[in-house]
Amino acid sequence: MTHTNPFEEIHSDLNELKSLIKQIINTPKKDYSLNIYTIKEAAEYFKCSPQTVKSQIIFGNLKAFKIGSGFRIKHDQIFDSNNEIKSLKYKRKA
Repeated sequence: MTHTNPFEEIHSDLNELKSLIKQIINTPKKDYSLNIYTIKEAAEYFKCSPQTVKSQIIFGNLKAFKIGSGFRIKHDQIFDSNNEIKSLKYKRKA
């Protein structure tokens, strides 16, 4: 009668999990700072209308550049350093 170690299977599963976690940790992070968004895409992130985003660009609260007839917005204008969405705070005109 042979007895096998009941923890042997658990130990091998743990080793497999460790290797998977190491792969996830060591995968290179995507550099989002080079992304450029349209007004419509920015509006989806801000959860507002495209007209609101365009107004914020015109008022100077959101920096954008023009390509052809449309505006493009850089990643750092929509997301902060923690990669969280910035808020569009309405500023009163003086």
